[in-house]
Order: sequence, then structure tokens, then C-alpha cells
Amino acid sequence: MSYPLPKFHFQVEWGGTKIGFQEVSGLDKEFEMLEYREGSSPEYSKINMPGMVKYTDIVLKRGVFKGDNEFFDWMKTNKLNKAERRDITISLLDEEHAPVVVWKVLNAWAKKIQSTDLKGESNEVAIETLTLAHERIEITNEG
Repeated sequence: MSYPLPKFHFQVEWGGTKIGFQEVSGLDKEFEMLEYREGSSPEYSKINMPGMVKYTDIVLKRGVFKGDNEFFDWMKTNKLNKAERRDITISLLDEEHAPVVVWKVLNAWAKKIQSTDLKGESNEVAIETLTLAHERIEITNEG
């Protein structure tokens, strides 16, 4: 019997560096809809066609580590109309730690960093959130 893949075993890497994350979201690809109706059509409705592709931002969450400023250093490279862009590879792994589904995020740049919230009575790990803008996602399913 074949089972669906669990979503908790994954890795994120850029520039050969593998970085551990607790959560990844925003791996969406959507076609905008174009509507069209030719004036002499006997139908009084429009037809729908696929238009341009749009992607949502990628959101990555991970624990805060002492002395780890990689995200902040990356964001410091942002200037007006200029950013250091990186290709990001996100892989869903099988039980042998081999990539099964791979999302290649192209020309990503650090759009937002959200530091952890602070609570005096909390019993949780400090989590930071990195939001990436990008130009495209290529998806492959190795299965």
C-alpha cells in the first residue's frame, strides 16, 4: 500500500548552506484569469482564459540562535531598486532523507524579518520569521 508523504521532514538550502526551519509556507503558483468577449458573440457571457502567473511570498520560520545574524546581514544588502538575490531550494524528504518534491525559488530577496514576540510567562522557543519575495517557483516531484 502507498501512503502520502508526511510534511514534517524537509530541508531548505541556498548557496550550498542547509538551514533548519520549523515551518515553510507560501509555495503557491496561481494563474490570473483573463476574461474576454468578442462583440458579435451570440453568447452574452465572457470566456475565461489563463493569464499571467503570480506567486505569493515565501514565509520561513525558525528558532532564534545566539550570534546568528545571517538573515539580518542579507536584508542589509537591500537598497532602493537593488537587492542581493538568491536561489532557494526547498525539498520534502523521504525516510532515507532523499528529496522527493523540490521547490526551486528563483531570484529571492529578503523582504521582511519579523523578530520573536516576548512574553514573561511564556514557555516557548523564540521564533523569527523571514519573508522572501521572488520571481518564480519551479516544482518537481521525484516520485
